[in-house]
Amino acid sequence: MLGHVTGEHAPGQTLPLDTAFAVAHHLLLAHGRGVQALRAAGATNVMLINSFAPSRPASDSEADQNAAGLYDLLQNRLFTDPVLIGSYPDELAPLVAGALRDGDLATIASPIDALGVNYYSINAIRALDGPVPLEAVAPAGYATTAFGWAVAPEGLTEALVDLHQRYGSGLPPLVVTENGCAYDDELRDGRCDDPDRIAYLDAHIRAVRDAVAAGVDVRGYYVWSLYDNFEWAQGYTKRFGLAYLDYPTQRRIPKASFAWYRDVARGRR
Repeated sequence: MLGHVTGEHAPGQTLPLDTAFAVAHHLLLAHGRGVQALRAAGATNVMLINSFAPSRPASDSEADQNAAGLYDLLQNRLFTDPVLIGSYPDELAPLVAGALRDGDLATIASPIDALGVNYYSINAIRALDGPVPLEAVAPAGYATTAFGWAVAPEGLTEALVDLHQRYGSGLPPLVVTENGCAYDDELRDGRCDDPDRIAYLDAHIRAVRDAVAAGVDVRGYYVWSLYDNFEWAQGYTKRFGLAYLDYPTQRRIPKASFAWYRDVARGRR
């Protein structure tokens, strides 16, 4: 979506949805063939990772409700239904027809050992006119990160529980492979205090615990990221790290969240 429909990320294309669907399909086909190659080489722990984001209609209008349904299909089901149940959602049939070839779905559905869940936020979805029929924005009433993303830990519980309920016995164990937040961190007297990140991570780790209590098999949780990184089209302007990276000197300076998370991880282990 970001690279081939909205053009926000490389390669910056703005294709119609039915054309861009072929990109998604071939990503999945490459995944399936990759699984088969890894199995042939003896791999025993193979997984797929997808970014999940529960959606809400931005208003009560029928257009926004339909747009939220489409967003849910594209964000939360397009890359998991074919892998876990061997078919695309029926609602996407008009997009599928031109890309699918005999044997593709069987390859895509090659069994995996775990499913990785990347989670950052929930989205409010507004319908738009034009080739991109919707946009995702932060729901009203939430605190936001430096990216403008809503701080919504309940959405992580929702994403994990929804997967558990949707796929049932066909769902492999889950791993939260990315969860974190960007804030406008600053060094002061050689220190970087980031209480908002600590609060964010604390709430989201508790959200994982809530999902486990609801019966979801979650095997691990990983913070994004260890230190500040080059963040897609935003480059070095957004800081996600537990350690502050001073770009001119390449010095890595642990933030307050680094020590906090270290202690949490030790305690939970």
